[in-house]
Amino acid sequence: MKMNPTETAILLVGYQNDFFRADGLLHGAVGEEIQNRNVLPNTLRLLERALFSGVTVVSTPIAFTDDYRELENPVGILKTIKELGAFRKSSPGSRTVDALKKFSDRIVELPGKQGLCSFSNTGLDSLLQERGIKNVVIAGVVTSVCIDSTARVAADKGYSVSILSDCTAGRSAFEQEFYCSEIFPIFSTVSSVDETLASFANRVAA
Repeated sequence: MKMNPTETAILLVGYQNDFFRADGLLHGAVGEEIQNRNVLPNTLRLLERALFSGVTVVSTPIAFTDDYRELENPVGILKTIKELGAFRKSSPGSRTVDALKKFSDRIVELPGKQGLCSFSNTGLDSLLQERGIKNVVIAGVVTSVCIDSTARVAADKGYSVSILSDCTAGRSAFEQEFYCSEIFPIFSTVSSVDETLASFANRVAA
């Protein structure tokens, strides 16, 4: 499948210290899979080449006030986040990983995400429509949570969705492989960085 880069957005989900840094409060849940799958190096390789093509890159970090007043009766991962004190706006854990700083002038950061889906409370859909985006390519963590929920909503909104198998990570190898082989293909395309770059119709830097 060929994609016009100017009609494509790469969504970066959860590239924050609490997930990616060794001292991150949620690193224990996904850190091993992030490392095993080379998620960050693969993402950097994608951006280094794709940004020359005119693709839009959007980051939707999650962040909360120190008292988590935004969360009323949280359950599941949101309850865990509150209990651990993760992703507080005032903490280093909520910050974007240092490796992405060199692309900061090319990445559109949309604040406001306080739940699982990147479309919730961020204005993401409006931005994509304003830029004439038809294709959404998703990278980040956690596969079974924020990646899944964001991809489903994107598909429901009519975008052509692609999930990067080598730029996403779950809580285990089984989870990642199960979602990429059994769940995501129901409503999206699952592809690698190289396949995605090739789909940009030879408009990326060599």
